[in-house]
Amino acid sequence: MSCRLRRRLAAVGLLLAASCAVGAQARPLVGRPAADAVPAAAAAQADDDATLLIGFAGPLTGPSAGVGKSMQNAVQLAVDEANRKGLRIAGKSYRLKMTAQDDRADPATAEYVARYLVSQRVVGVVGHWNSGASLAAAPIYHAAGVIQVSPATMSRKFTAQAYPAVFRTIPNNDSVGQFAAEYAVRKLGVKTLATIDDRTPFGQGLAEQVARTARELGVEVIGSYSVSDKTSDFNGPLLAIRKRAPDMIFFGGLDWQAGLLAKAIKRLKIDSRLMGSAGTVGLPFLMQAGADGNGALVLEPGPAPEKMPGWKSFRQRYGQSFDTNIDLYATFAYDAAQALINAMRQAGGTDGAAIALEMHKLRFAGVSGTIAFNDEGDLLHPTFTMYEVQDQRWVPLFQVGGGTPR
Repeated sequence: MSCRLRRRLAAVGLLLAASCAVGAQARPLVGRPAADAVPAAAAAQADDDATLLIGFAGPLTGPSAGVGKSMQNAVQLAVDEANRKGLRIAGKSYRLKMTAQDDRADPATAEYVARYLVSQRVVGVVGHWNSGASLAAAPIYHAAGVIQVSPATMSRKFTAQAYPAVFRTIPNNDSVGQFAAEYAVRKLGVKTLATIDDRTPFGQGLAEQVARTARELGVEVIGSYSVSDKTSDFNGPLLAIRKRAPDMIFFGGLDWQAGLLAKAIKRLKIDSRLMGSAGTVGLPFLMQAGADGNGALVLEPGPAPEKMPGWKSFRQRYGQSFDTNIDLYATFAYDAAQALINAMRQAGGTDGAAIALEMHKLRFAGVSGTIAFNDEGDLLHPTFTMYEVQDQRWVPLFQVGGGTPR
């Protein structure tokens, strides 16, 4: 563990004793639960029925409910499997229970959900789905010493807050935006570009990164526009864009809006190729766009499902438990839950300090690939897959990135 991370942990009281002196040996974590101690963060539940709570927070209603429910199911699967295997912490057997809360992909609701989960004394939370919700909830979990592992938040700001107990199982905006822009320029020969974003930390941050990288590669960015993340009307920016007819339009926003944008581009007869944000691959885009979505491109985190090392087994186990569609992000939610559970086992308790330390030490084979985190809680070796819509189906084109942590 780096001295930088030790200082971050110490600054918030999570690491009570560590040395960063040159040549000094790190001292053991002070305050780790003794072998016969009941984990303090879950004392109320443990005293009653030896049950530890893991929270899930995401959109269970609204346009993103499909992906939210799929992620919830994946976390439930991880919890059920851990219970069947048996969970022993500090010499005592525990059962895990998941409590799921609907944040509606809304920052204000996410704050309420975070306070509720903290009041229930959850050990950790898998969530949230969108960056705005995760950024709103993170300070609440941080203040309570609750581990937060997001399976979908991509805003660079999420892990840049210097909260040592924040992690994610997908790449951040900077890396996604860079790869997306480089592909557009070097593989597709894009010379002119326009961006539209949904004014959220995720969408706006990604669009800005794509535009910044494109400019560095010599692309002319003819305009950057913002719309509400609730709107279905893209006429304003598209009419302005049509005058210049750029080679590509990049959209920073969610799947259902991207589908509506694809239809609007065709309706206005704009001869520009659409590239969408991560989180677009799935049924909502295809249902909204129909045939007008053909040719759209999206760079998603992780390998294509069929190339994920644990996909075949995961799909089978998921199908045996849930009669619903498996969204791509279910794999990242499952890996997030597994990371939290593995860290609890290794920490010997549910103390936030111990779990945070073990999360940073983790190296394991997840469904989506090797899970290991850097000092900020980002994946050490992120992987991406470029998808294209062909005949109203998402088709993976190629994979970039990845690697095996040393």
